[in-house]
Amino acid sequence: MSSPTMESLVLQLHDISAVKFGNFKLKSGIFSPIYIDLRLIVSYPTLLRQISQTLISSLPSSTSYDLVCGVPYTALPIATCISASNNIPMVMRRKEIKDYGTAKAIEGAFKDGQICLIIEDLVTSGASVLETAAPLRAAGLKVTDAVVMIDREQGGRETLAENGITLHAMVKLTEMVRILKEKGRVSEETEGLVLKFLEENRKVTVPQAVKDKPRSRVPYGERAKMAKNPTGKRLFEVMVQKESNLCLAADVATAAELLDVADKVGHEICLLKTHVDILPDFTADFGSKLRSIADKHNFLIFEDRKFADIGNTVTMQYEGGVFQILDWADVVNAHIISGPGIVDGLKLKGLPRGRGLLLLAEMSSAGNLATGDYTAAAVKIAEDHSDFVIGFISVNPASWPAGPGNPALIHATPGVQLVKGGDALGQQYNTPSSVIADRGSDIIIVGRGIIKAANPAEAAREYRIQGWDAYLANCI
Repeated sequence: MSSPTMESLVLQLHDISAVKFGNFKLKSGIFSPIYIDLRLIVSYPTLLRQISQTLISSLPSSTSYDLVCGVPYTALPIATCISASNNIPMVMRRKEIKDYGTAKAIEGAFKDGQICLIIEDLVTSGASVLETAAPLRAAGLKVTDAVVMIDREQGGRETLAENGITLHAMVKLTEMVRILKEKGRVSEETEGLVLKFLEENRKVTVPQAVKDKPRSRVPYGERAKMAKNPTGKRLFEVMVQKESNLCLAADVATAAELLDVADKVGHEICLLKTHVDILPDFTADFGSKLRSIADKHNFLIFEDRKFADIGNTVTMQYEGGVFQILDWADVVNAHIISGPGIVDGLKLKGLPRGRGLLLLAEMSSAGNLATGDYTAAAVKIAEDHSDFVIGFISVNPASWPAGPGNPALIHATPGVQLVKGGDALGQQYNTPSSVIADRGSDIIIVGRGIIKAANPAEAAREYRIQGWDAYLANCI
């Protein structure tokens, strides 16, 4: 027996034509005797509030969550109502990730490990909930439950359960149709048609996203022949030899930890990125120890120094000081804020030693200024100094006016994470595949996904395989 509140909501949905009966072609291509369009409820604020409150009240008291997130777009106003009325923090998933700014998939304030409840208006196959769960999980949030206004009872509940998500529904489609029949809104014959349709379409397959034809790229081996800098050439060659486009961001607390993890995952990586100035136990022999491990496993060392001063100063910072970076780092990087003189200064000491330089053409931090003309200036400086500059730190080179550009120059992108299960939906959120295939980068830079893994070597292997597979699928 349905509650009076539920009956009232179902009747109101029918009154505003959010529920229609006839013969409708669905997105899947099949024809249905019922069509539900819940986008209309935004124009009926009283009904929207009633639905939002009934929806959140339908959850078992044992359901635990810290945040809510509405599936874009129809469920966003529902989630907003729930958040505002119940003082529950909300985050938003971007359906289209920006090519500029932070390029975030999830907007809002949250912490790793918090539990996010997904709000949805209608569930059929469960695909839309999974598409939202993937970037939430990639951002470090836990997703264990989803609550939906209407469950069409066509396999979504089971699909979500297989992916670790329990579905809670305000009302099931069969119950909704029964209410409408009992209240004289539809005939017994129409109810029978809907029930027959549901019986014949009990399992709707999660649709595969249609992907654009991948942009072709020049293979790394061919690009090695184009590189003018010996370190750039060697990096391409190492990538081919090891079938790896993986760079480990070894941002650990001590030099001892760094050397240990470098040895554990060295066979999987082509490049190891360090921040030597954060190591409290740095000693003069650190560089030689790391070089020994790099030679053992055949990877290059990239000191993420981010030089930014005038040419004379960076020359001294590069060669001298406590860290003696020039002696052990194959690659360093620099901002171009001080102009091309910074490259001249670093080249003065680095080029005779066969070293290489990456320019910071883009950054992912909020409000950064490395966009537009700044990025274009970095590209020009790289072209003018291609004997020393080997490429860029970039976020989305495919979005640049000329795309990734000169194939002799390499692109490395930070902030890469695995999203287990996301591949089946074709949804990529800063995964190896999206960075390599969609954003046009060459090297994936991975930190916590490997460093914090129970088995760093196994995690590194998984990233390496996914990154390399994305490259192979994207080659000419």
